[in-house]
Amino acid sequence: MKELLGSHLRDWLINQGIAENFAIILQSAIAVVVVLILAWLSDIISRKVLITIITKLVRKTKTHWDDILLERKVFNKLSHFAPAIIINFSAGLIYHEPTGQFIQQATQIYMIILALMLIDSFLSAANDIYNTLTVSKTRPIKGYIQIVKIFFYVMGCISIIGILIDKTPTVVLGTMGAFAAVLILVFKDTILGFVASIQLSANKMVSIGDWISMPSKNADGTVIDISLNTVKVQNWDKTISTIPTYALVSESFNNWKGMEESGGRRIKRHLNIDVKSIHFLSDQEIEMAEKVKLITSYIQEKKEEIKQANPENEIPVNQKRLTNIGTFRKYIEAYLENHPKIHNDMTFLVRQLQPSEKGLPIEIYVFSNDQEWANYEAIQADIFDHILAIVPEFNLRVFQNPTGDDFNRLIQ
Repeated sequence: MKELLGSHLRDWLINQGIAENFAIILQSAIAVVVVLILAWLSDIISRKVLITIITKLVRKTKTHWDDILLERKVFNKLSHFAPAIIINFSAGLIYHEPTGQFIQQATQIYMIILALMLIDSFLSAANDIYNTLTVSKTRPIKGYIQIVKIFFYVMGCISIIGILIDKTPTVVLGTMGAFAAVLILVFKDTILGFVASIQLSANKMVSIGDWISMPSKNADGTVIDISLNTVKVQNWDKTISTIPTYALVSESFNNWKGMEESGGRRIKRHLNIDVKSIHFLSDQEIEMAEKVKLITSYIQEKKEEIKQANPENEIPVNQKRLTNIGTFRKYIEAYLENHPKIHNDMTFLVRQLQPSEKGLPIEIYVFSNDQEWANYEAIQADIFDHILAIVPEFNLRVFQNPTGDDFNRLIQ
């Protein structure tokens, strides 16, 4: 009898436990459905209603910064927090504790990811807003923005790990101390880039829009982007060169910004005169040179100086005389001074260089007042077209190594 009563009691208790578990599961399922419905409704309200209203208000304002925030979808990412918050706080209504705890952890991780995406979009929008300011041309902040993003991403990952292992972020940070050397090795380029970005910005070494040339990196063009790790240069052939940011500090490069701001672009080129063609001007050559309008006054002044300096019946060696190379040099000076594309307020030189086996170099060192590359090259070419063509008028010859045609003439 006792055994019979014991078996019935045991069966009754088992049935009661199953019923209670079923009730708990049913209540938890109902709670989950209710929470999901509330989250869905809050998502619709936040995205469909509030975002629509905010978008209309932003479009009506005259300020530009709110348009940038809208384009970067900062408000859209902010709206995703509404359903996540409802799910997180409603997880306590679920009677099945493991399920509720799992939902809370998953929701917290989701909100951390949302927060990181929101911060990323907001910082990108802040950089876009800053780029609308004039100061951004000389002091870009993209590198600093990237450093802040990295900081938040690292902190977010630490928080997610802490949630998964049920530890506080400080404990996670403490355990990660051993990996500091590895992290430094992994983020070596980032650390170097950050230090280099500070130096580039503080010393105003390079800015977006500057023309730089760096032969070691095959870069010669306009800077189009400066980030934490790289500087992008669009070369004149439209290719893109990517230079490590720290390379601009550790290696040498040319920044042509000073030239562009000066209002002139240097022309430095020489031509070699055959030394055997240099001689004193005869009276007939002086008369011909005096007819050249650009040097008429110069020849007249020199004739007067020669007349006063040279006594009568003096041998030619003791006389002061004009040379064809000196007269030619003065002609080039006068020609360039009257050239409309030459900047006369900047360095202006027509000089002789050291004679060599290739003759006597006459160097032109002036600045054009047009800095546009194509125009500058055309100005330079026009000047030397004229100078090379005018050389024979002064009974001079441009030095040139013998060619095959010259050897053929000797044979004939």
